[in-house]
Formats: sequence, C-alpha cells, structure tokens
Amino acid sequence: QVQLVESGGGLVQTGGSLRLSCRASGRSFSGNAMAWFRQAPGKEREFAAAISWSSGNTYYSDSVKGRFTISRDNAKNTMYLQMNSLKPEDTAVYYCAAGQNWGPPVMLTSEYDSWGQGTQVTVSS
Repeated sequence: QVQLVESGGGLVQTGGSLRLSCRASGRSFSGNAMAWFRQAPGKEREFAAAISWSSGNTYYSDSVKGRFTISRDNAKNTMYLQMNSLKPEDTAVYYCAAGQNWGPPVMLTSEYDSWGQGTQVTVSS
C-alpha cells in the first residue's frame, strides 16, 4: 500500500478558506483515483471530491461543488483540496484516499485501498 499523509487542517471562520494537502509516499502509486472524504462527529464518512491521477478529471459531491477544488501535482505525488466559502457544516476530519480505478463508483469508500490518518477542519460560526 501507498502511505498517505494529510496536512493543512485547522480552525477557520465561516466564509474563510483552507488548503489541504495529501502526500503519497512509499511504494510508487500505481492507481488512478485519489479522493477526499470527510467524517463529522456521529456521522458516516462521506465523499467530498475525487480526481483521476492520469487525466486530471474531477468529481465533486453536491455539498462542496462550486466551493472546493481538487487538484494534483504528479511530480510531487501530492493532491490538494482548496476549500473556499467554508461553512460550519464543513467541520469534520478530512481523509485522503487512493484507489486503483477511476469510474462512476469514485464516491464509494470501498473503491479505495489506502487511507491517510485524517486532518481536522473546524469552521466556527
């Protein structure tokens, strides 16, 4: 498995911005899908955004579309999540994930075989 390390979380006011990073290390990443999921206290882990490592194609959940932007830097083996216009309901632990395939099920946790440890994002009202 590839090792994933997230960074960039923190505390921000409503309407503010944060950028999360996820660096892949260890065995060379040979898969084609990377994604951000989030989990709020007492709730299930939910999909936020995904990106194809080869094509750069992206996919977003309705709850973050238009506010969040996912991107990647292949040379640095790093994926990013730029989060703008943050809301209190965005408060969660954010996890990055890596998987083999890019396709319609990219929003499912079962499609990913490597996960980071998570980074906390807190949006105050």
